[in-house]
Amino acid sequence: MVPDDLDRAYAHCAELTAEHGRTYNLATRLLPAPRRRAVHALYGYARHVDDIVDVTAVDDPAGALLGVDDAHVRLRAALAGDPGPLDDIGLVVRALADTIHRYGIPVGHFDAFIRSMRMDVPGTPEFRPHYRDMAELREYMYGSAAVIGLELLPVFDVDDPAAAPAAAALGEAFQLTNFIRDVGEDLGRGRLYIPLELWSAFGVDVDLLQEGRRTGIADRRVRRALAHAVALTRAEYRKAEPGLRLLPESIRPGIRTAFVLYGRILDEVERSDFRVFDRRASVPRRTRAAVALTEYVTGTVRRR
Repeated sequence: MVPDDLDRAYAHCAELTAEHGRTYNLATRLLPAPRRRAVHALYGYARHVDDIVDVTAVDDPAGALLGVDDAHVRLRAALAGDPGPLDDIGLVVRALADTIHRYGIPVGHFDAFIRSMRMDVPGTPEFRPHYRDMAELREYMYGSAAVIGLELLPVFDVDDPAAAPAAAALGEAFQLTNFIRDVGEDLGRGRLYIPLELWSAFGVDVDLLQEGRRTGIADRRVRRALAHAVALTRAEYRKAEPGLRLLPESIRPGIRTAFVLYGRILDEVERSDFRVFDRRASVPRRTRAAVALTEYVTGTVRRR
């Protein structure tokens, strides 16, 4: 591959990150440039596949499955030296294959990711529109979230055995935050990630959730269930936090920025009184900038 093609591939992944992941993109700006490129490649692949699932699977499950499987096949081919044409996925897998080879990321993490994405596509043997309990949900989150954290460890040159469970917990905490924020959107796609067991403990069933989506009003029972889900998610953040101290000083500000800002999404959900049906909680831009600046300055002082 000529260098220009590889630079173009990484630039495409950076554009995907900037367009779709505001918090994620802000956090990557605080990373050293070579590591930033690798993180963009990891995000670009996850975003490409996730968009296929979210945009296509509702109306065209067969097309979504073809897209997901194509992304998997193209990555495997790129790892073997044949990334194919320079279309969208071709650019993404070129950058990702280079990142995998450069940092020695286990390829099995990406197989697990694809399996979880297939769990979102109707008609596949893996498909699950909802999850009975946290054990079932964690099976999904291993491939969709935990492995994302595990993929980052070799990129950040972290080999402490204690880092892996913390990285997996942080990936799951981020995803649980998204599940809480996006209850209404996910219902519109025919999915429900927060387990049925949790909802039923507060007297909530799918019909009540669909009523909330129709009216935009969260029933008191729904709000109580979501408050419990928030508490469980904050426990995951607490499990992940000790792992931040295992990161190199140059990496820590970026990851701490993401850690703090994703946690603030939960604050915004609570502040809205759990209005997850008629709005999408987000952290104000000035808050995101202030957190990033604080972490950057703190990290700079530590390195002196």
